[in-house]
Amino acid sequence: MADESLEWWDLWYPGAGATGLSFARGHIDPSTVLWVHSAPDALSVRVRDDAERLVASGHSLERAGERFPMTRLERQGEEIVREDRWPVASDLGALVILPGGEVGTLLAWWNAADGSEWRWQVEFYNQR
Repeated sequence: MADESLEWWDLWYPGAGATGLSFARGHIDPSTVLWVHSAPDALSVRVRDDAERLVASGHSLERAGERFPMTRLERQGEEIVREDRWPVASDLGALVILPGGEVGTLLAWWNAADGSEWRWQVEFYNQR
């Protein structure tokens, strides 16, 4: 039996083709923050509960400023907002979705001050 408290985070790249292209879809415990690795320049996001009710969304969320390998999505009520930046110590423990939809937990992050290199650790856990 499925856990009714899980949510689907569905991320689309709206700039491809007539209707966009799926970037990642993850099934996770409810969260107000989801990090995205290698997000495209624009993202549309829909968060639905297991009953398929829309609980939050963001449409054509554009990258602002410098290109980072990590993007932070935050749910603010029924709206999703985007922030492209480096993770910091307070972000450790947050969930990260990879292209395709695998979701893990951010365990460690380091980046050079000039942004020329970075190292990170993510833990993936699943159960049947």
